Amino acid sequence: MTVADTAPTRPRVPTPASVLALLKPVTWFPPMWAFACGAISAGQITTDRWFAVGLGVMLAGPLLCGTSQAVNDWFDRHVDAINEPDRVIPSGRMPGRWGLGVAIFNSVLSMIVASFLGMTVFIAAAIGLALAWAYSAPPFRLKRNGWWGNSACGFSYETLPWITAAAAALGTVPSGEIFAVALLYGAGALGIMTLNDFKSMEGDTQMGLASLPVQMGARKAALFAGLAMIVPQMVVIVLLTLWEHPWAAGAIAALTLAQGIALPRLVADPKGKAIWYSALGVGLYVTGMMITAFAIRP
Repeated sequence: MTVADTAPTRPRVPTPASVLALLKPVTWFPPMWAFACGAISAGQITTDRWFAVGLGVMLAGPLLCGTSQAVNDWFDRHVDAINEPDRVIPSGRMPGRWGLGVAIFNSVLSMIVASFLGMTVFIAAAIGLALAWAYSAPPFRLKRNGWWGNSACGFSYETLPWITAAAAALGTVPSGEIFAVALLYGAGALGIMTLNDFKSMEGDTQMGLASLPVQMGARKAALFAGLAMIVPQMVVIVLLTLWEHPWAAGAIAALTLAQGIALPRLVADPKGKAIWYSALGVGLYVTGMMITAFAIRP
């Protein structure tokens, strides 16, 4: 018996479980949460718009976010073979060019679904899809620089789903208030994405990826991440006060203050406390998003 006879046979076609692993359902929460905020901020959803909102949830999570994960894993497959060989593509559970095929199929399906939800949703989905490919695929490969990559992710994960949901719920272009808060919370997500980069500083340095912790150093990047989350929330507080929503402004002020109090602990030990601050700070951040959504609804 030869070595080839005893070697495990790799599948020629991926299993449904492998496809699901490639699309990473755990990553769908941020855009789906932003989508929920957007739907709520639009106000009372009429009966004839519930189907559109349901399609929008699928668009934000399994389709657009799932596509971004598939694209990222395909173009990172050589790096993952070194750093994370158990991932679905380098492990062989997603054989051949099936990873690229899933990404393309999901992209086409995303735009088909978006076409049923009106022009505003279609345009937002097209922008999100373009950013998903530009983030990972050459020649752009935005992830090579933390400023471009993290900004694209924040915009795609927070701003676009919020606006898309409001448009799907309303059946028309959302209000200026909705656009304003969606843009601000998307800007703050730059800090959230930066928190995720501390765990891979060594690998990013070796692979030539200029994440913000690599560019700034750990402590400066930690301070930046916290402030990048806090400053947009402060602008939201001002806007809510001007829009005569004092209780919501006060609640978000308290949540933002808690993030500020916890920030020095992150700066003192960025690598050790990044996960802790992400769990605490991001939890407070997304709570503020929902409070804002309820406050500005008509």
